[in-house]
Amino acid sequence: MASRKHISTPPERLEGLLKAVGQASFVLILPHNDPDPDAIASAAALQYLLAECLKIDSQIAYKGIIGRAENKALVRYLGNPLRLLTDLDLNPSRPVALVDTQPGTGNNALSAAATAAVVIDHHPRREAPFAAAFVDVRSEVGSTSSMLTEYLQAAGIEPSPALATALFYGIKTDTMGLGRGISPLDVSAYFYLQTRIDVEALVQIERAQLPADYFKSFDAALRAARVYDGVVISYVGPMAYPDLAAELADLLLRLKGARWVVCMGVHKGNLILAVRTRKQRGAGQLVREIVGSKGSAGGHTNMAGGYIPLLGQDLEELLLSLRQQALQFLEIPPGTVGKPLI
Repeated sequence: MASRKHISTPPERLEGLLKAVGQASFVLILPHNDPDPDAIASAAALQYLLAECLKIDSQIAYKGIIGRAENKALVRYLGNPLRLLTDLDLNPSRPVALVDTQPGTGNNALSAAATAAVVIDHHPRREAPFAAAFVDVRSEVGSTSSMLTEYLQAAGIEPSPALATALFYGIKTDTMGLGRGISPLDVSAYFYLQTRIDVEALVQIERAQLPADYFKSFDAALRAARVYDGVVISYVGPMAYPDLAAELADLLLRLKGARWVVCMGVHKGNLILAVRTRKQRGAGQLVREIVGSKGSAGGHTNMAGGYIPLLGQDLEELLLSLRQQALQFLEIPPGTVGKPLI
């Protein structure tokens, strides 16, 4: 079972982390599948921390795809430290560090039976116990990048401008520029990093050029969107990359009067769901409720996501069922007709 010991201070957390991998010569660092800026930056920071403190070599490997233009630009800027995971990487003799994810969530490559050396995450803690030598899960924190920044500070390690830029961008994207789900740690890390970033590089990352498919999906999402008294539900259709649903959900939440957004799309045989809300809580509960045992789901109070394998499923029936479940959960009166957005 995961350790339940309460570690209260940054130096104690750092000591626990280094002790968990101190005898290793190599560590495999796994962010969640289809890593986003927070996962990418956190993994890079952990790699840097282990090298600086313990002279340990490590490899960051991921499963899935890095599809969003900004995420690709971030990885290039960092010197391409991530590579696709292979079966040979998951060697039982090599300790594994999970970053921005936890065992048993269904969104990383570690098997449910495997033991992690390190788990560092800011998502709500899994109710089911899991095996790990060192666990730091703080769901009150808005970004895992904030937690890794704290580790670097505790170790007295100055991040390079590239790493500082990545961590800053990780915090910025996960908290919407300190606009949602933040803690004092996020604020302090954000302003600590802000004076150390490469401003020109950050602008180039945030303004990375987009493929034509993005605009096609953008058009499809707007045309498919239906508004039910502040609740926006949209099905994008086939997507070039899985986190496009979340990208479009963030956009639709900017609609005046929108309180909730459920955006769905298909990628590689899975129906991907993204939920966003302006409320202080409920997004994770909503997506877990409608996905249920059909797939995997999780997230935060105001942003969450999940997926459902489509093998053997009727897509139209599934979409209708999920829409009805979401509207029922959000207490939209039965028979309410959604208004087209455009």
